[in-house]
Parts: sequence; structure tokens; C-alpha cells
Amino acid sequence: MFAKLYEAPERLEQFLNAMSGISAGNFKTFSQKFDFAKYKTLCDVGGATGQLSCMVAAANPHMSCISFDLPKVAPIATRKIEQVGLADRVAAVGGDFFVDPLPKADVITMGMILHDWNLEKKKTLIRKAYDALPEGGAFVVIEALIDDARRDNAFGLLMSLNMLIEFGDAFDYSGSDFASWCREAGFRHFEIIPLTGPSSAAVAYK
Repeated sequence: MFAKLYEAPERLEQFLNAMSGISAGNFKTFSQKFDFAKYKTLCDVGGATGQLSCMVAAANPHMSCISFDLPKVAPIATRKIEQVGLADRVAAVGGDFFVDPLPKADVITMGMILHDWNLEKKKTLIRKAYDALPEGGAFVVIEALIDDARRDNAFGLLMSLNMLIEFGDAFDYSGSDFASWCREAGFRHFEIIPLTGPSSAAVAYK
């Protein structure tokens, strides 16, 4: 699926804009609800158009942000960042999050990224986030987290089914799943921040 999306620039930008529309409410709420007071830098992994980075920078004037995505995405993100006048504090950086080290930052975010992959790759990304953070840093995923009992968040369950159909081995997960995987990587403290609708931010602290 991703290979098809990325082979045509116009199709890629259409996809990125669609994802921005879906994510806007959650990213804006996160930028306002998460306590950034003790942090200075953020790297949004799989940052697409740079929307999350821009919303965090706009709501928190002391923050400098990196939107990290594949090199084909970086020019699109750079243009969007410039359009909202945040190029002095938000940069688009090209790279492959499975191949390259993640940029170092106080906060590492992944908005609707972790659910794209199977368990092995999920754990790889979590370990890479851990390595990129300082002591006290925060790793944040924004997803339609499934409730631990798997009985209430029907949207999260259906999203998980959708990911399985699209990718064959991808799936959504619960807050306790996330905490368990992060604990394996070395994270020690966790919290869940409700966002809009069925979505939440799961936070792991190093």
C-alpha cells in the first residue's frame, strides 16, 4: 500500500492531506493537554505534513520541533511549515525510521504510526524511541487505543481489523499492551491522556 502511495507525488500529497484532516483534532488537543513545561524539543516520527509539530510549536512557544519522515515527504512538510510561519522552530527532516537513528529529542511522538506494523516492528520502533530520548524524556503514541477489556472502544477494534485487512499483520492495541512493550524497552512510568472521540495519547517516560 505504502509503495503505491509514495510512487506518485500527487497521490502522496493527497494521502498526507487526508491523514492531516483525520488527525487534526487529536493533535491540537494533545498540543494543549500534554505538559510541555519541562521539555524543549520534540521529534514527530512519521510526521507527514508536519502538522503535529506545528501544533505543538504554536501552542508552546518555547518548543522546537522536528517532523521526521521519508525524504519524499520532507519537501511537502517544509512547504506546509513555511505556510503557517513556523520555519524558525519547526524543521522537516528526511529519513527512514526503520533504517536511520531517530533524531534526538526530549519528546518523541508517533501519531497513528505504531498501529501500521506487526509486533516485531512495533517493538523495534519503541526501542528506537527509547534510544533517542534523554532520561526523563517522553515517548507518546496517539491512536484509537483499545480499552484493556476490549469491550468498549468499538472504533479501536474496527480500526485494528482495518489495519489487518490492509497490511496483513498490522493491528491496534490497548494501553496495557503499549505499557508492556515499552517496559521491555526500559521505560518505567506510563499514563493515558484522553483526546477526541475514541482516541488517546499513551505516554511512556524514560
